[in-house]
Amino acid sequence: MGKNEDIVRILVIDDDAVACEFLQEALLRAGYEVDAFTSARKALERELSCYDMLLSDIRMPDIDGLQFLRQVHEKWPQLPVILMTAFGSLETTMEALRLGAWDYISKPFSPEAIRAMVQKVLEVRDLQQHWIKGQQEDRREPHFIGSSAVMVDFYKQIARIADASASVLISGESGTGKELTARSLHQLSARRDKPFLTVNCSAIPETLLESELFGYEKGAFTGADHVHAGLLEAAQHGTIFLDEITEMSPGLQGKLLRFMQNGEIRRLGGHEARHVEVRVVAAANRDIDEEAGAGRFRSDLLYRFVVRLQVPPLRAHKEDLPQLIEFFLKKWGYPTVRISDEAMELFMTYDWPGNVRELENVLRQTLLLSPFTVILPENLPAKFSPPRCEGATLLSPLETAERQQILQALEIAAWNQSRTAQRLGIDRKTLRTKIQRYGLAKELLP
Repeated sequence: MGKNEDIVRILVIDDDAVACEFLQEALLRAGYEVDAFTSARKALERELSCYDMLLSDIRMPDIDGLQFLRQVHEKWPQLPVILMTAFGSLETTMEALRLGAWDYISKPFSPEAIRAMVQKVLEVRDLQQHWIKGQQEDRREPHFIGSSAVMVDFYKQIARIADASASVLISGESGTGKELTARSLHQLSARRDKPFLTVNCSAIPETLLESELFGYEKGAFTGADHVHAGLLEAAQHGTIFLDEITEMSPGLQGKLLRFMQNGEIRRLGGHEARHVEVRVVAAANRDIDEEAGAGRFRSDLLYRFVVRLQVPPLRAHKEDLPQLIEFFLKKWGYPTVRISDEAMELFMTYDWPGNVRELENVLRQTLLLSPFTVILPENLPAKFSPPRCEGATLLSPLETAERQQILQALEIAAWNQSRTAQRLGIDRKTLRTKIQRYGLAKELLP
């Protein structure tokens, strides 16, 4: 069955026929095309790729919602699924997200609530497809990769604010993708056809930065032999991205504050106020609250940023590592190279302080030094091969921290290895290997 791209098709599965009818009516009123089943087993007999989204109850007699979600995720991994239940719990929610649910709603809910959730999930789906498939206007630009719960939640935040005019402050560690976040906000907004200009506040001297931002009139200073429109004017109706804004001088912060308050600028050497409509997105390379508290960044300017986004560090979504690695290998022309399970385990236990940028660097270095199509642990940089030793007291600081983390997880899970592996986000085989390596087996309860 072909799918009309202009029609959003939704499949509802609930063993309660009344609930199915309620959902159909609520979603039909929003303009969606809706099919309904009272049996998950019968739904799985269909070719579900013709749908844009699935809504499934969790407690059903033939196949419960989590089993249904698992099978859907195996066959149609990109198909968004919202789970519904009247018996919500933290454990159920976490299991649903772990299995690939895009969102989760507790019964009873209003028609408005389910319509709002469906709309947001569709926005996130479009956003993820836009990034993962590289459908930017400039395909040479990098794009976000990752489908973990952490990244999906981050995509949701961007989807909610992308088309607003509100100013945005992006925080995050080095190498996480703050500029990429700003470009994504622009590309997914109504401003996408207007300019997107980037200014690195730490790379331009203060005097030049002011003239670059606000422009200058002829004769404003020595060498100003012509009128120069600043970047704020050049970005009219678009977006300006101020990277490393904490490096901006207090005086220039005051001028930026006035612009953000009234939308007016004055060129250097000029008196005429010019109105400019530009969305301001900034990124902080330091803890901006700490900078404001110390008086190095103006608090009144900080408060002009309506929305604050925190880009997740790579260590918070390590389950995306295989997808990221595959993307970079294909991008650089190494589609047949793969990472061995042992090397991947080292990647998964590393904290990646340099985030995705460090991952790129490690992969490039490894590809240059390894002559093989399978990358083994010995092919990795030295920091991934700490000296092996017998006693826990001789472990490296990273290994000691990992040992403590595993021990704590084992204690929380009452030494149940399956629950411990799930909590840590690793498989049982990997957990057993680490238990033996760190001498934890002898600490198991009898």
